[in-house]
Amino acid sequence: MARGRFALAVVCTLALAPGLSGCAVAVVGGMAAAGGVGYEAGHERGINGAYDDFTLKTNIAGALKNSYGDITPTVYAGRALLTGTSPNAQLKAQAGQAAAGVPGVTTVYNEIEIAAATDPWQTAKDSWITARVRSDMVLDADVRSANYTIETDRQSVYLIGSARSQYELDKATQIARYVPGVQRVVSYVEIRSGAPVGTAPPPSGPSQASAPPSSYGAPAPMGRSGTMTPSSPSNAPIQVQKL
Repeated sequence: MARGRFALAVVCTLALAPGLSGCAVAVVGGMAAAGGVGYEAGHERGINGAYDDFTLKTNIAGALKNSYGDITPTVYAGRALLTGTSPNAQLKAQAGQAAAGVPGVTTVYNEIEIAAATDPWQTAKDSWITARVRSDMVLDADVRSANYTIETDRQSVYLIGSARSQYELDKATQIARYVPGVQRVVSYVEIRSGAPVGTAPPPSGPSQASAPPSSYGAPAPMGRSGTMTPSSPSNAPIQVQKL
């Protein structure tokens, strides 16, 4: 889809908006979040694993062919996350089925909203949030940022990947929670053993009310050094999906 084609061209403009800052960080983070194979080279999966995910993402995008709405596939180790919009529930379901039929896809998380296509300004804000979450994770020594793939859609941050421990996952979700503009954090992250990490039920649809915050961490943001720093409480809930 075309959502990311113009994002970097306007992300610096967003840095001038109230509550948003750090154009340089946003650009660097945006490059990292673009999913390039070179950035993932430090991942435990190795270059081959990152390349496989990139190839699978391309294949899913080819299967969707913009026929089901304005949809972005995100892939981690064969697990596919679908975000974006479809005009109706039938096309949303068909998009999930099309993604599931791509060879190599093991699981599909269908987070597509039934709504009109996202406008360019919202897309730019989402790109800024993704870049900021990525850069804050990179700067936190307790989080191995390359193990997380980040997608933001309508100011909901989706995390998919694997964590080395519950402590690391808690820190990663809190980092995302306190980025300016984030309204919700949804985690599809597994602990490295592969065990599910949450008990909250999957969302029933785009009109669902946000789930209450999980018990992950104290209600204060993480500083870039990895320490807790005082700030105004975030209203962004954390939803940990049962895998």
